[in-house]
Amino acid sequence: MTSLFHDRAYSRLAELAEKNNFIHPDLYKQHNVKRGLRNENGTGVIVGLTSVGNVQGYELVNQVKVPAAGKLYYRGINLEDFVSGFQNEKRRGFEECIYLLLFGVLPSKLELEEFNRILDEERELPGSFTENMILKIPSKDIMNKLQRSILVLYSQDENPDDTSISNVLRQCIQLIARFPTIISYGYQAKAHYFNKKSLFIHSPQKGIGTAENILFMIRPNNKYSSTEAEILDLSFVIHAEHGGGNNSAFATHVVSSSGTDTYSAITAAVGSLKGPKHGGANIRVREMIEDIKANVSDTGNRDQLKDYLWKIIRKEAFSGEGLIYGMGHAIYTKSDPRAVLLKSKALELAIEKDRVEEFNLYKNIEELSLELFKELKGEDFTICANVDLYSGFVYELLNIPPELYTPLFAAARISGWCAHRIEQLVCDNKIIRPAYANTGPNIAYTLLAERKK
Repeated sequence: MTSLFHDRAYSRLAELAEKNNFIHPDLYKQHNVKRGLRNENGTGVIVGLTSVGNVQGYELVNQVKVPAAGKLYYRGINLEDFVSGFQNEKRRGFEECIYLLLFGVLPSKLELEEFNRILDEERELPGSFTENMILKIPSKDIMNKLQRSILVLYSQDENPDDTSISNVLRQCIQLIARFPTIISYGYQAKAHYFNKKSLFIHSPQKGIGTAENILFMIRPNNKYSSTEAEILDLSFVIHAEHGGGNNSAFATHVVSSSGTDTYSAITAAVGSLKGPKHGGANIRVREMIEDIKANVSDTGNRDQLKDYLWKIIRKEAFSGEGLIYGMGHAIYTKSDPRAVLLKSKALELAIEKDRVEEFNLYKNIEELSLELFKELKGEDFTICANVDLYSGFVYELLNIPPELYTPLFAAARISGWCAHRIEQLVCDNKIIRPAYANTGPNIAYTLLAERKK
């Protein structure tokens, strides 16, 4: 009876909240509101300056977006050139990427070796942290566990609120090094306490880097191939940074501008990334793929697949949202350079794992979606696969459980968040405080006895 009462009460309150928080869409145009901080032509409203990352996906000609091949720059260096550089030398690249983002220059060989040693020294979690914070308080959601862990690390920092660059840099490097350990242990605790699996807590190893440490810590036997390590390292590099305007980086700027501590700023960024419109999108791709497999009798048949994709677009299948997840991007038009890089390596791994047929499903979804949108919106319409289309597939090939997909994104993107936090503290002490136009009328206060039921 009590439960039914509460359900009805909350239902009525929800209706009241929804009714009195509705703002008619026409008012946004009337007040010239840049919804989502977007201009009418789809470009982003410029609210700040950054030298950390640059995302290019179109050209502006007379304020009209003209599609162009996508480019991504880290500190002015083309991502494709950066990846080509470390892969041609047959070495990992993520730690070099972190250094570049934080300090704005490429490290020398000696500087990179020293930086790797610093990261190795910081990968271990503080004493009793694993037992008390992770194992004794397991969470079904590892992003939630990550947020809580960051805030607990604040309480174990002897100087948490000092926002001098030297102190913030120390905090950032420690968090960058510890994120992989936290999410790996968070997964092990979740798998043990909620999925009844055996518990494996492997200490991070020195000298093998971030990607290999994750594979080492999440697998019971610690085994992985060189191809697996290489593609996870690549995934971390291409997820490390995406300009100051992406939702989580902007959240970092906003919260940092208030003068708060590093742990609070990074926790806010993790909360942003958790959203399905941001870092959680690759999970939606995986869910869509599972739905396609369940409803298309022959996924290798392009005609059958195209028919079902039509149903998804017409909101007759999958989520009913009319979205083909993994297709389209707010900035990229002709191509997403991250997707291009990951797609190539995904094929290599698919060959190693004897999963080429499944790789072809993703490739066909990409190609058929392009055809469908041109048929729907005209030959001039451009859309491209984004990084989420292939990242989930790569993680699946690596036998990484879906609940780790977004935490892995966070473990990569924290390097960009930290670079943006330092940039905000160095360059701009003004608190970010945009305006909201008020649409409600002023009304007189009514005494309680005079109010209607």
